[in-house]
Amino acid sequence: MQRLQQISNQLIGNVSGSDRAREKNPDDVVIVAAYRTAIARAGKGKFKDVNSDEILMKLVAEVFKKTKVDKNLIGDVVIGNVLNPGAGVNEHRAAIIAAGLPAAIPFMAVNRQCSSGLMAVNDIANKILTGQIDCGLAGGVESMSKNYGPHAVPKISDIVLKASEDAKNCLLPMGITSENVNAKFALSRKDQDEFAASSYQKAEKATKQGLFKDEILPITVDIEIENDDDDDDKPPNVRHVVVDTDEGPRPNITAQSLAKLRPAFKKDGTSHAGNSSQVSDGAAVVILMRRELAESKGLPVIGKYVATTAVGVPPSIMGVGPAYAIPKVLQMTGIDKGEVQVFEINEAFAGQALYSTRKVGIPIEKVNPRGGAIALGHPLGCTGARQICTLLRELRPGQIGVTSMCIGGGQGAAAVFVRE
Repeated sequence: MQRLQQISNQLIGNVSGSDRAREKNPDDVVIVAAYRTAIARAGKGKFKDVNSDEILMKLVAEVFKKTKVDKNLIGDVVIGNVLNPGAGVNEHRAAIIAAGLPAAIPFMAVNRQCSSGLMAVNDIANKILTGQIDCGLAGGVESMSKNYGPHAVPKISDIVLKASEDAKNCLLPMGITSENVNAKFALSRKDQDEFAASSYQKAEKATKQGLFKDEILPITVDIEIENDDDDDDKPPNVRHVVVDTDEGPRPNITAQSLAKLRPAFKKDGTSHAGNSSQVSDGAAVVILMRRELAESKGLPVIGKYVATTAVGVPPSIMGVGPAYAIPKVLQMTGIDKGEVQVFEINEAFAGQALYSTRKVGIPIEKVNPRGGAIALGHPLGCTGARQICTLLRELRPGQIGVTSMCIGGGQGAAAVFVRE
């Protein structure tokens, strides 16, 4: 490994990692489109009566309508999902076809928990880099309204659970792993609530300023409206609604107001509903292609894909994943953390996001400038792709951004992008 690094250093000479990331070459993997739905509150929002395949189908159809990308250019489709049986491979394959893509285009479902949307992007990027395809569609979708609950808890055999403590801890509820991080690294309730309140305030401000409008494509769905009378036999009313605004951000949230909430996972804990990610529904997709193809088709390049990495961490403190994935991807690309303008770190819980930020040494003003999952929501399979949609619009041309998240079961992932 050291020898390979020495050879690499000799070949690149004095060119910095950030300069290499900004270089434009015909074989680069570039992003020509990155859009998402609004994120709805699970169980009570505008997507509560809609399955994940319908959300995905309608978003993909709108993306191609918006971008005018020739559907026949797509060489493969990869969609991340966590909660659907089989990661939604059948219904999401059907959704892609229903959106108008030819059945001749292959499809794959991926599930690496909260990083699934990013893993889909990574898979398509790698296929372009290795010459398997020239263009692909990647993304993620989740309906936590339809698929989140006790039935989603993994079933692990006793013989596996008894094999090691780490194996057993893969079954720990995420809220307990959050409390483990908070206790192990002495993250105070006050600091967590201040971080969470800041997320809400940034998201509220960004929403009011219309900063999410460019990345959200409105879609229309049917929502059931309950009857006001007591006639249980009367069917609910169905109304067409346009979903175009995130439902998670709440006005006037402060650390003081969050301090009034009770712990959610442990009687004497510090994680609660206000400083944890919201349960949500939504989808996001990214179209990637080889630079020379994008240029030959006259398509606007909005960003360059640079690299992705994943790491493993102890399952009992799975939230620390970004603290190890971010340094690894920066080392791999030779980019100094000071050269990164924005870090989109998924806020599964305030404590783990705050710990990761401090551990890496990231200025807090560079983290989630438009709010994160605490305020916006966290549709599990969607988030990794959603972060890319947001990141590219936070950056100015030539700037470098990083996305990262912790992953259930004890992992972390991170990726580097350049805005063009």
